Amino acid sequence: MTFTFTPATREQARARIALQGPGGSGKTKTALRMAEGLANGGQIGLVDTERGSALKYAPVPGRPDIEAHDFAHLPMAFCSPENLINAVKAAEEARLAVLIIDSWSHFWAGKGGLLARVEEEGKKISGGKFSAWAPVNEMEQDMLDVLLGFPGHVIVTMRTKNDYELTGGKVKKLGVKTVQREGAEYEVDVVIDMVEGTGTVTKTRYSALDGASVHHPGEEFAEAILEQLGQGVDPVQVIVDKLVAEGLTYDRALELHGQAKARNLLGADLLHPGTGAPAKLGDVIREYGQAVKAPATGDTTGVGGGEHAGPSAHSLSDAEASAPAVNNATPANDRVTPPQMRMMHALFTRVGLGAKDDREQRLHATSLIIGREIESANELTLDEAKTLLDTLGAYGERGETAAADFAAMVEGLITDATGATGAAA
Repeated sequence: MTFTFTPATREQARARIALQGPGGSGKTKTALRMAEGLANGGQIGLVDTERGSALKYAPVPGRPDIEAHDFAHLPMAFCSPENLINAVKAAEEARLAVLIIDSWSHFWAGKGGLLARVEEEGKKISGGKFSAWAPVNEMEQDMLDVLLGFPGHVIVTMRTKNDYELTGGKVKKLGVKTVQREGAEYEVDVVIDMVEGTGTVTKTRYSALDGASVHHPGEEFAEAILEQLGQGVDPVQVIVDKLVAEGLTYDRALELHGQAKARNLLGADLLHPGTGAPAKLGDVIREYGQAVKAPATGDTTGVGGGEHAGPSAHSLSDAEASAPAVNNATPANDRVTPPQMRMMHALFTRVGLGAKDDREQRLHATSLIIGREIESANELTLDEAKTLLDTLGAYGERGETAAADFAAMVEGLITDATGATGAAA
């Protein structure tokens, strides 16, 4: 096996946050408030091991005046590592932006948790509980690998209890002890201690957050964490940039597909770099790869010739060849960004226009909102993209009425435009 060192880059990471504190300290509420800042319009999911306690923060039908949080709820009474693994996989399939585990402590000391498994396994093998730790440690590692490998943001809550010692006939309080395996805090990037609604960062990999103390941490604190995470490059965009670069070969496309697969990015949402239509990264890589793969007949019209020739007008598919080009009249530093494009896809889905067949409707709505006709989302400027995202975000937050309200707003714009045209005539 050959080992090769390559230049290191700090890619856009996903948050791994632990909130720890005693009962009633505000862990669940804080987790939901921070999740809203991390999700950036995406869906939040919560695994509830606390007998449905998180539901008291869910919306009340017919009562929009009551403060609430939108999230998908998964109750879990038997907290085995296998159940957590399956829950994380379900969260991946649901494409959740943020996954909350409330509480992670139960997977250590709850019903079906790791401590219970040690007891259970110890009865099956010689050596008792001491020998049982080996298979249980493997279960724990499998659970951690899946949880920390989740492609979205992860927030876990952990219970704490006061720790005391008896010295010279007197009880001395040593501090708080987390209900989890010792050293669990090293599995996450940020640990926040909660005391009566106030969160203090007690462990972090980001010096800018070290020691920060915030009363009722929420979206603003989540944004501070995102700022630290976002100092690198977007891994999806890195692959797309290489994919659309001049001189792409079939072998290079295969390599990029392998990189995306290894990073769990094949299912990542994006807008097609050519058409601006919603797409998955894996599908785009396959499309571009097939476009530069020479026909089996031996045709070598591609750049460079050979089986894996580079792209040429002859080797591009009809769909790709006719795709709208990026508006080069707009300076590069004023064009819509890839993260904005992906956010547009998510928000258009929330207002009922996320399907591939809805492309014309999306473009028409976009043109009306920004005040000029466009043929592709790639033509948007930064300011136009912000205007569109603000509008989509405002309607996307309306839940069940989002699609109908957005459609009514678009109809109103059409009416206004028609009226203005008639008046001008």
